[in-house]
Amino acid sequence: MPRHIQRGHGKAAGPDSSQRQLRVGELVRHAVSEILSQGSVHDPALEGHIITVPEVRMSPDLKLATVYVMPLGGRAIDDVVAGLERNKKFLRGEVARRINLKFAPDLRFRVDERFDEAERIEKLLRTPAVQKDLAHQQTQANQENLESDQDE
Repeated sequence: MPRHIQRGHGKAAGPDSSQRQLRVGELVRHAVSEILSQGSVHDPALEGHIITVPEVRMSPDLKLATVYVMPLGGRAIDDVVAGLERNKKFLRGEVARRINLKFAPDLRFRVDERFDEAERIEKLLRTPAVQKDLAHQQTQANQENLESDQDE
């Protein structure tokens, strides 16, 4: 009986993503971005918002696309995601017309939290304790450079 090796352990994308998943994800990202920028989706929750689509992760079978979105300025995030979810059948049809795939992927929308994570890390780096450690490391590095220059 053949055994099937499951790659990625159920993750939609990441380091185990195949080249095809990445390529199709980029095609879907461009299509969704274009549809949203043209204003083709008529929903009160989406009107007046500029929505960025920084990433699309495809499932290994290419039948599910997780679309990460962020409205410009981060305003009304939940309303925007709900509006996209309400219009996902329309968006799926538009994506299918623009991309030549055997199956049009189902779309699910998630908030892109990378900006929040980057801000959290930036705040951590600015804390006094981290600044003190960084200054200490910089001082040690300078001393080592001076010692190596004296040895020459």
